[in-house]
Amino acid sequence: MILYDVRCGNDHVFEGWFPGSDGFDTQAKAGQVACPLCGDTAVERAPMAPNVSTGGAQGNDPRKASMAEATQMLTNVRELVENHCDDVGSDFAEEARKMHYGEKDRRSIYGEATVDEAVELADEGIEFGELPRLPRRNS
Repeated sequence: MILYDVRCGNDHVFEGWFPGSDGFDTQAKAGQVACPLCGDTAVERAPMAPNVSTGGAQGNDPRKASMAEATQMLTNVRELVENHCDDVGSDFAEEARKMHYGEKDRRSIYGEATVDEAVELADEGIEFGELPRLPRRNS
């Protein structure tokens, strides 16, 4: 496994673990690597600084603080969606399509869609957003 800094088309930088250089290239070309802040899948490896130990304090990395803040914001957004929208599970693409074409009343929904389904929805001009999966905390 290798850790890369990744940059999306909106210039957000985030970290990702990949099985190797070829693994990153394959996943990126397939649109399987998405920015956790905006969902953009137009990504590339970003320049990385080497991790050199200076023997100093370990808890002062501003990237870790900003990633924690971003994770908290995404957690808040996910909770807002889950508390105020209907979960349609794997029927998301079908439900979104029916609402778009007036076959069903519009309402706020969330659920899962495959990459192919998401591409089809976008091609049809159906607006939707993507939320990255976040690890659930056990409390």
